[in-house]
Amino acid sequence: MQGKKTYQKKLFNNFQLSSRVPEHNFYRRLKSVLHLDFLYRSTSTYYGSSGQKSIDPVVFFKLCLVGYLENIISDRKLIAHASMRLDILYFLGYDIDEELPWHSTISRTRQLFPEEVFEKVFTHVFEMCVDKGMVKGSTQAIDSAPVKANASMDSLELKVHAQELTAHLSDIRHISNRDKDTYRKAKDNKANKEQREITASDKELKEIKSRNKN
Repeated sequence: MQGKKTYQKKLFNNFQLSSRVPEHNFYRRLKSVLHLDFLYRSTSTYYGSSGQKSIDPVVFFKLCLVGYLENIISDRKLIAHASMRLDILYFLGYDIDEELPWHSTISRTRQLFPEEVFEKVFTHVFEMCVDKGMVKGSTQAIDSAPVKANASMDSLELKVHAQELTAHLSDIRHISNRDKDTYRKAKDNKANKEQREITASDKELKEIKSRNKN
């Protein structure tokens, strides 16, 4: 008999996030070995004694670490990505019905710390992951077997490590500086149709292809 799944929204749910994240999951294992309580002491001097509570610094730096591991430099994309991943939510200490921090909060918090403090703390966090054997800096290993390929050499692409840590931090800071206003709307593109198009001659296209091949 053919089955047909019918979705019906439940009024009450009995759901435990920890039971849905496998024991061998990377972020579950990372959560069990990565203890970041020292961050409260390291960042305490950059907060006042009154006003609204800020984002938890442990959550903030965990999000930074997720951004590096997932190769995401946009705070908007980072929050959107994390909200769709059960394992990342579990790693951050959030449940499925809890809202993650607003992306602009991430940007403002990053601007709160001087650059040297941020890099020192983030590097220390990343080194902890390396020491625990959870992360390898630049080398990747894959299980492979020699198979005769029928592919064009022109279509081959060089695959390298996406970014070094310093470059990743630089890109994040650059985007944060452009994203200070939470409710700022994107400006209309006032360029005409010709200005929006990029044209090149056949000679220029061949030169680009030759450079890419090299």
